[in-house]
Amino acid sequence: MSHQPLSYIHPTAHSPWSTYLSQVDRVLPYLGDLARWGETLKRPKRALVVDVPIEMDDGSVRHFEGYRVQHNLSRGPGKGGVRYHPDVTLEEVMALSAWMTVKNAAVNLPYGGAKGGIRVDPRSLSVKELERMTRRYTSEIGIIIGPTQDIPAPDVGTNPQIMAWMMDTYSMNIGGSASGVVTGKPIHLGGSLGRVKATGRGVFVTGREAARRIGLDLNGARVMVQGFGNVGSAAAELFGQAGAKIVAVQDHTGTIVNPNGLDLSELLPLVKRQGGVAGFAGHASGAERIDDEAFWDVDCDVLIPAALEGVITPARVDRLKARLVLEGANGPTLPEADDALAERGVLVVPDVICNAGGVTVSYFEWVQDFSSFFWSEDEINLRLDKIMVDALRRIWDTADRHRITLRTATFAVACERILMARQERGLYP
Repeated sequence: MSHQPLSYIHPTAHSPWSTYLSQVDRVLPYLGDLARWGETLKRPKRALVVDVPIEMDDGSVRHFEGYRVQHNLSRGPGKGGVRYHPDVTLEEVMALSAWMTVKNAAVNLPYGGAKGGIRVDPRSLSVKELERMTRRYTSEIGIIIGPTQDIPAPDVGTNPQIMAWMMDTYSMNIGGSASGVVTGKPIHLGGSLGRVKATGRGVFVTGREAARRIGLDLNGARVMVQGFGNVGSAAAELFGQAGAKIVAVQDHTGTIVNPNGLDLSELLPLVKRQGGVAGFAGHASGAERIDDEAFWDVDCDVLIPAALEGVITPARVDRLKARLVLEGANGPTLPEADDALAERGVLVVPDVICNAGGVTVSYFEWVQDFSSFFWSEDEINLRLDKIMVDALRRIWDTADRHRITLRTATFAVACERILMARQERGLYP
């Protein structure tokens, strides 16, 4: 199938968008007659680039570039986070929105995929500047978001407070209260219990199932975590409760190791106070600080990349000791590295199922907002666990039947659902 590429994007070999496109190409042979719609997966439905001017505290005016991309809306309204990071680009947001399309379909949520972002280091702004930027951005993308159109959520660099500002701005602009326009809100504004730790919980639940499959006992298993925000820390905590040892943690402040296991009861409060793991080195618990690149040489059974995309390269695969990789981040493994891991017999639970716990509980939040009836945290965790386990089993059956990797199997299950919806809805006009 030969078609014109997107004229406004020029993906490089290791860009997120090129990684996504290669994943789509791998799944097309397993889609049968639906493959005729395959080009749908390679083209975002809508990409909005906005200027976000704000007045800074010193009276100057700065302009930031913002994005909202709706990749596919065949199965329902767009759903996906908003990222504040200095490296945000249109191409990255396109890839993240596409992975959301696949992720939502993989766990059979009634959503399409979307993503947003602003190219900014949020730590360089005051709270008031952050609020002004968020409100201006929300007003600019307000023409395409809404509770039944596209529902943003937190991502890298954003949090419940930012979602509260987004919800309030959208509500003021429409003249009514629209709590369902975003998810990941504070609890008292219609947020859901269990949302903060949901992504990390999903990583643990899928990891537990995968460990059983390969005969890995989590009690005593050595786990490395890259990225120690909401996702990495919550996953580490649950693995620790299951008896695993967290032997290495890396975040933006540095890398710490302890072959006997880091003491999470001391590490987690320290990270909350200091904003990173580096200060734990030399602590009474025996943690040592090592060079960031040496992280990839640490002896372990399980690796959880829970930071940014593109970190697992072919060169790092050669050094990796893990038997199991659980993708807490979106797109952390380059396609060539994926192949190298498969050749070595390392099982990868891909992002599009592994970290789907967050969007699943976002779905619960959206449903609760519509009904104004809220569930207990135990109910939410039970529902989440069941959805994740059932989805993974369906994917595993597909992988076994076709003798393909879990990633290709996840894409096969998800893309069949997406393209079936596209086919049945037809083209209008």
